[in-house]
Order: sequence, then structure tokens, then C-alpha cells
Amino acid sequence: MSDKAEGKIIKVSGPLVVAVDLEGTKMHEVVRLGRQRLFGEVIEIRSDKYSIQVYEQTEGLGPGDPVVRTEMPLTVELGPGMIGTIFDGIQRPLEKIMGRAGNFISRGVDIPALDRDKKWHFVPDAAEGDVVSAGEIVGHVDETQAITHKIMVPSGIEGRITSIEEKNATIEETVAVIEGESGAHHLKMLQRWPVREARPVAERIPPTEPLVTGQRVLATLFPIAKGGTACVPGPFGSGKTVVQHQLAKWANAEFIVYVGCGERGNEMTDVLLEFPQLKDPRTGRPLFERTVLVANTSNMPVAAREASIFTGIAMAEYFRDMGYNVAVMADSTSRWAEALREISGRLEEMPGEEGYPAYLGSSIAGFYERAGKVTCLGSDRRQGSISLIGAVRPPGGDMSDPVVQATLRVVRAFWGLDDRLASERHFPAISWLTSYSLYTREIDKHVSQTIGPEWQRNRTEASALLQREDELQEMVRLVGMEALSDSDRLTLQTAKMIREDFLQQNAFMDEDTYTSLEKQFKMLNLIIHYHHKSREALEAGADIDSLTSLPVLERIARAKLLPEDKLEEFDSILKEIQEQTAETHISKKEYPNSTRNPKSK
Repeated sequence: MSDKAEGKIIKVSGPLVVAVDLEGTKMHEVVRLGRQRLFGEVIEIRSDKYSIQVYEQTEGLGPGDPVVRTEMPLTVELGPGMIGTIFDGIQRPLEKIMGRAGNFISRGVDIPALDRDKKWHFVPDAAEGDVVSAGEIVGHVDETQAITHKIMVPSGIEGRITSIEEKNATIEETVAVIEGESGAHHLKMLQRWPVREARPVAERIPPTEPLVTGQRVLATLFPIAKGGTACVPGPFGSGKTVVQHQLAKWANAEFIVYVGCGERGNEMTDVLLEFPQLKDPRTGRPLFERTVLVANTSNMPVAAREASIFTGIAMAEYFRDMGYNVAVMADSTSRWAEALREISGRLEEMPGEEGYPAYLGSSIAGFYERAGKVTCLGSDRRQGSISLIGAVRPPGGDMSDPVVQATLRVVRAFWGLDDRLASERHFPAISWLTSYSLYTREIDKHVSQTIGPEWQRNRTEASALLQREDELQEMVRLVGMEALSDSDRLTLQTAKMIREDFLQQNAFMDEDTYTSLEKQFKMLNLIIHYHHKSREALEAGADIDSLTSLPVLERIARAKLLPEDKLEEFDSILKEIQEQTAETHISKKEYPNSTRNPKSK
């Protein structure tokens, strides 16, 4: 890395600095500014003037201060030591900074992202004489009990392995030597990658396998596939952060990257305090052993907020290339878009809708397009995926906000949060009337192979009943419940059961916080079965009041609390539904002048 002074500052405007005398500097090159050597990135070049966004507070900078080139773009360090670490938006390790500088980040502090002194036990997975190319796995490090860190050949390197051995080494020590046409390459466990450039893959694959989240409203009604994209918009207090916490904990992804982009300090503090304490439900170990956190709160420099999501997605791509399924939580992309707007305004660019830059849509699309399921580089043809879930905070819950609309153009799942549901203590407060998923067809095919074709039928019927309930509620408000037919009153009863007994979920109850796909099917099947049998009873002459007060309804409501190892009890509930609904129309025939079931006296 070159490190010589070549330019000087001529203008400072908040996080934007203009410098001259930087001939040869390229777009997105990192520079160091002033006596404190602050981090900055070149974002615009006009003739001999270079606009630089500074990732730290610019107080004290002024015209004439030096600018130092590094001849490197903004990069992330990739290697053992990433897991369980808390980084800021430009991958500085916050815990190490706190140990050196205290609770507040000192300007110009320069600490490597990964520990240079710690030794890792490198185990070869290749042998001398093997011919390898970019992406090939040559060894591994058991970084945690949950994740095996695979050491891959960097991009642009290929040749024959002339030396490789099992050893304890730091990330900067040579673990293998690859002899290629350009000479010998000394392979280390440390790699670097530009954050704004997507890592190469062998092939992109359509996502078809569900990302099992354990959240019933998502997994059943609005699923997302591994390698898919989803948007979680909603007003303040509707539960976006809680939804993302649940997804991070329960999604069947091997690795989690959580990016707090411009969030309030207290919310990010909750994440930083809770994640190290959470237990991985699959291994019983701390969830932190398969997690990387990127924390960039709202009081941190705005330019670093803009870089933070690229830092997170670059690290996610690295673990995807190992063959892992990665889930990325970006909370929130609205704050990121606000950072784009501020920088764009200082650059005096022509504003678009609501002051956002004209390239807002393409920037959002470029971020979400880095998700997906892929065949990784390497001869083993391993597959990996990145599932990307971004929270959006539209001002006042206005879904016509440019950030929401630009996001909806590129994501395939929309989980709209409703503050009315949140105020009614219905969580997750995801609206079943406005949300949608474009993955249902592919996932229905996949799930039906293991659970059965009834999965799709039940989901479709449940959605139709919820839509019909919304229409009937309008009629009830106008003419009253008495004006409805018995069939419509049954629809309202069934829809209420779907809402309260199936969609509503308690994140703080062990039995209810996570629901497997099999249990979800059985729960919804109970309600749909009740609806069918009750409709048959109505046609046979049963009374609607008897059907809506059956004793079995309590068992259906409590079915969500059944443990996963006692799913056979659902069969007995199904039997009770059949018996009790049959009794209602039998009693009606025996006592034609009565509107009540005599057995209930």
C-alpha cells in the first residue's frame, strides 16, 4: 500500500471534503485526511477536484490540510476472527477500539479488523501437487463449534500446490504455496475484498428451498426462499426490529450478518447486549458463534452509514462462497437512503423525488441484487445463498415513500407491518391484507413433497377466508351482525381463529416462539378442518351458535402450545372436531324446535 502525501484540502462541507493535486486517484479509492489521518473515500471526480466522503467527524479539518492516497478501494478483511465480532460501518472492531480509546471512537483510530497475533489451527483439505483455482477450498479452521471457517484460494489465483501443511499460524502467515504462471503465490488465511464489488460466482440458481423462520405468518402465508429478498416496512413501534431478531435467531441459515444502519443508539444497544446472550436453538451454543454484527448508530458519521450495508453484504458473500446459507438483516435501509440524500445534496446533484438522488432506485437494486442462491467457484460445485431482509421506515407509515417504492420493485416478499395490529398487541404485526410473497409457487412445490399437497390448499383457503372477513366486517359495521347469514358468521369465526390461534405468536414463550413447518401445517389444518365440518353441519341443519361454542375450540386455541415432540395429539383434536360438529346437526334433527344443543345444558 502506497502511503505518501499527494494532495491538499480546498473545501470542507460537513462530511464532504474537496481536495486537489490527487492526479491518478480513482473513484472509490480510500484516502487519509489531515493530521489525524481521517478515513475518506473518493466519490466524485470533476476535472482536478476530488470530492471525498469522510467516515469520521470533520471538525478541525480545513483548507490546506494534507490528503494521503492509499491506492486501495474501501475493503473488508476476510478471515478467521470475524465471527462474534462487532464492527462499525467501515469494519473497525468496536470492542478493541473501546479497549484502546474508551467508550467513544477517537477520530483517526486505526485498528485492524482482524487480530494479527492470534494463532489458528489450520488443517489442510488439499495436498501437495493438487491443481487449484479461485474459490477452491484448501483447508479449514474450526473457528467456533457452530462454524468451520474454510480457507479458499483468492480470486485471480490458480496453479499447483507446492507446499501445504497443518500448523498453528496467524492470519498473515503463509499456510500454502501455489505455483502458477505468474510465479509463486504465498497463500495466507487473510483476504481483502472491495465492499462495492460483488464477489464472483460460477452460476446463479433460482431459489426454491424455503428459509424456515418458525414464524407462522411468514412461513405459511408469505414465505421467503433461501437466497430470496424481503422488505419489512412499517411505522415506528410496529415491531420491525423484533421481527428481524426472531429471523436472526430462528431462520435455518448457518450464518447471520446483522447490520444496524443508522438505528437509534438504545435499539442497537439492545441488539449488542441480547445477541451474545441468545442461545442457538440448533446447537445450544451462543448464537454469537455464527453471527457478525455491524453497528452504525444514528449519531455516527453519516458517510459510514452509507458504507455499512456494503460492509455487511461483502462479509456475507465471503461466507456464502464457503457453501453456507447466510441471512442478512439490514435495519434499516431508510437510514441508509437518508445518508445517500445528505451526501448527494452536498455534492449539489440534481435531486429526485423528496430530495433523494436520482439514482436511489439503482442503488437499492444494486444492494438487493447481491442476494441470491449460487454455485460457488471451485471444483466441488458447492452451493451457498444470501437471504436479504431489509427493514424500511417510511415517514408516518406512508407506503408511497420513494425508498419503499424503490425497494418493492426489486424484492419478492413484502411483509407490511400494521401499527393498528401492534396497538392491539397482535404480534408479529404483519398485515395479511397488504403483504405478499412471490415465492409461494416454488416453495409450495418444495414443501408439498415433504408435508403433502394439503399444504397449498390450506394456505390458499386461509388467505381467502381472511380476505372475506375484511369484506364482511364492512357489512357488520353498516348493518350489524344479525344481518349476516349463518355461513358468513361461520366465516368470521374461522377467520378469527386463523388470526388469534394461528397467526398471533408470542416470542417470549418457548412453546410458541418457533413453530416447525410440520406443526404449522397441523395447526392450520385443524382450523380448516373445523371450517369444513362446520359448513357440512350447517347444511345438515345445525345451529351456528352451537358450532361457535363447541368445547373443542379451546383445544384448537391451545394447540400452539403443544411441544414439537407431541404432534400426534393433533390427530385426537381432529377426531374431536368431527365428533362434535356431527353431534350438532344430529341434535338439531332430534329437536327441530330448539336452537340449542340439549347436551350442552
